[in-house]
Amino acid sequence: MAEVTPAGPAFEPIDDGVPGLRIPIYDPSGKALAHFHDALRRAAAGEGQARLAFYGASHVAADLFTGYLRTQLQTRFGDAGHGFVLPAHPWRTYRHQGITIESNRRLWTGIKIRASSLEVDHYGLAGTAIETTRAGAWGALTTSTRGELGRSVSRYDLYYLAQPGGGAIEVKIDGRAVETVRTAASAKGAGYATFEVEDGAHRFEVRTVGNGPVRIFGVASERTEPGVIVDTLGINGARARYHLLWEDEMYREHLARRSPDLITLAYGTNESGDDDVPIATYEARMRQVVSRVREIVPEASCLLIGPSDRPIRENGDILDRPRTLELVEAQKRVSAELGCGFFDLVEFMGGPMSMVDWVAHEPAYGAPDHIHYTRRGYLRLGEALHYALLYGLEQAPEQAPDGITSDNP
Repeated sequence: MAEVTPAGPAFEPIDDGVPGLRIPIYDPSGKALAHFHDALRRAAAGEGQARLAFYGASHVAADLFTGYLRTQLQTRFGDAGHGFVLPAHPWRTYRHQGITIESNRRLWTGIKIRASSLEVDHYGLAGTAIETTRAGAWGALTTSTRGELGRSVSRYDLYYLAQPGGGAIEVKIDGRAVETVRTAASAKGAGYATFEVEDGAHRFEVRTVGNGPVRIFGVASERTEPGVIVDTLGINGARARYHLLWEDEMYREHLARRSPDLITLAYGTNESGDDDVPIATYEARMRQVVSRVREIVPEASCLLIGPSDRPIRENGDILDRPRTLELVEAQKRVSAELGCGFFDLVEFMGGPMSMVDWVAHEPAYGAPDHIHYTRRGYLRLGEALHYALLYGLEQAPEQAPDGITSDNP
C-alpha cells in the first residue's frame, strides 16, 4: 500500500547527530488529519478551539511528549486551558506538566484497569478514577505560576459517578466554598458539575464530606478563549484492549462531551511482551477499540502511535523482539482500514534494536530498562511528532520549536 503525504514543501529530516528521526505520519488516504488541521486553522483565526485527546500507556502517562505538544501548540495557536486531569493522585507518580496537583493521597483509592482485569466497570473518560468513603479526602488543581502558558482558567467541569447512596463533595475555589455536589442517584451514571470563574489564576479543590462513597473521574480545566486543549489520558501498564472494559454508555458520553478534534491511541509497547496473545486476536481487539472511537466522534481525526523498540534482555544478552514489528504491521492495517494516521515509533527511533543506542548515547535518550525514554528522549519524540502533526498546514513548524529542544529540556 503506497504512503501518501500532503502536497507542498518536502518533509524535512532532523539531522543534528542525536537519536530520533523526523518521519511522516503514514496516511494512505491523505486526509486522516484534515479535521484536526481545520480546527487548528479556526483557532489561529480566533474562531474556535482545537481539542486533542491522547490515550496510551506510560509513554503518555508521563505527560512529557504530550506536555511538549501542549506547550508548542498553545504557543502558536492559543492557550485554551490545560484540559482533563484528575484532581487528586490516583497513583504516587501521577503528574501533568503545567498544572499543580495536590492531595492527601492516602485517603483516596486509585481505580484503574490492570492486566488481570476481566470485568467491565465505570472507569470514565481516562480509564482511571479516585474514590473514597472517608471524610476529609481532598485534592486540588492550581494554575501554573511559571511561563506564559497555563496561568488562566475560566471554567471547571467536574466529572463524577452518580450512584445510589453516593456521598457529597464540597467544592472550593480560591479557598471559598462555592457548592456541595451531591452524588446520590437512583442508578449509576455520569454526573457533572460546572463552575464558571473569571478568567485568570485559580485553585480548585474537592473535599469529601464522608456521608457515602464518592468516585471522581476528573476535572476539565479550560478557558473560553480560542486556542488548543490537550487531554493527556495515559495509564502506566495499559493496553489497547482495556478500553473494552470501560462501561460503554459512560465512556461514550464522556468522550462525546470532550469532543476531540484529534484522538490518539498510543499502545503496543506493553503488548509486545504478550506472547500468549496471537497477533490476529490483538488486531481484532485493536480494530474494535478504534471502531468504537470512530463511532463516538466520527468527525474527529484519528492517529495511532505504535509500540516503541523494546529489545529482550535474556541471560545478559540484549536481543531483538520480532513481535514488535508484527504489532506495527497490525496497527498500520487497522489505521488504513478505519481512516486513521499511523506514527511508527520504531522507525522514529531508528529501527529494531535502536533502543540500545538510545540508552548508550551520552546523554542518554533511553532509560536503563530499555523500555522507557529519558526526559530528553520524550522531548525528542515531542519534536518529531509536532512536526509530523503540523505538516500539511500552510506553514510548517519551525526546525527548532520555541525554546524547548531535546538537549535543552
